[in-house]
Amino acid sequence: MTLQKTIFSTLLASTLIAAPVFAGTSVAIIEQWGWDNAVGLSQSGFHNRTRLYQDGWGNTSMNTQDGSYNRTAVGQDGYDNFAETEQNGGDNIAGIAQFGGHNTASTEQNGSGNAVGIIQIGHGNSTSTTQNGSGNVAVIIQD
Repeated sequence: MTLQKTIFSTLLASTLIAAPVFAGTSVAIIEQWGWDNAVGLSQSGFHNRTRLYQDGWGNTSMNTQDGSYNRTAVGQDGYDNFAETEQNGGDNIAGIAQFGGHNTASTEQNGSGNAVGIIQIGHGNSTSTTQNGSGNVAVIIQD
């Protein structure tokens, strides 16, 4: 296990509970199945929502929300997948679904009203998006 996964696993083990975690008026729901999965999550601001689901082994998800009314949903099913989301601003939506193994997805949103949806199926897919400003939309599907 890498140092990064060890740190995230330790943090998760010390803070994870079965019910949603409320930070002010923000909500984080984390569900993990399998083994050696890791999550890093930071929320600041108001009314942010994050839902994470990981099933398999060796999956990692790192997520940051700074602002208000941002929403993130990440689902990973398989092994050794990596997902990263960063939202700065308000009313941004990010969704990542990865199946298979060794997939990497990274998205950054700066501004307001941006939306990105990523679906990767198979093995070894990689994608990265950056949205600056307002009203941007990105959809990526890979097999």
